[in-house]
Amino acid sequence: QVQLAESGGGLVQAGESLRLSCEVSGIFFSDSTMGWYRYPDTDKRARERELVARITSVGRTNYADSVKGRFTISRDNAKKTVYLDMNSLKPEDTGVYYCHSLTYGNWGQGTQVTVSS
Repeated sequence: QVQLAESGGGLVQAGESLRLSCEVSGIFFSDSTMGWYRYPDTDKRARERELVARITSVGRTNYADSVKGRFTISRDNAKKTVYLDMNSLKPEDTGVYYCHSLTYGNWGQGTQVTVSS
């Protein structure tokens, strides 16, 4: 059974930090490109989850322009876990954050991040 279990969301003030974790089971994690996506609360017109960051099996990373320099994605293959370190959070970062295996197509249930001004 495939499971992607996110944790670490919460309510913070602007400028603070959070670390999201996604523990994965049921897939070959080490060869999977992993990503963090978000469904923004603040954009009621959003139809799709937007890519925040992704990391390949060999550690190459990509970021949305809006989070470059503030967010860092990383992975620990031994723990089958992918992380998203979020610094200097802004109210527009508010949303539900999802862990996703781009290689196998699986999604987590999401974790809420709320940044107050």
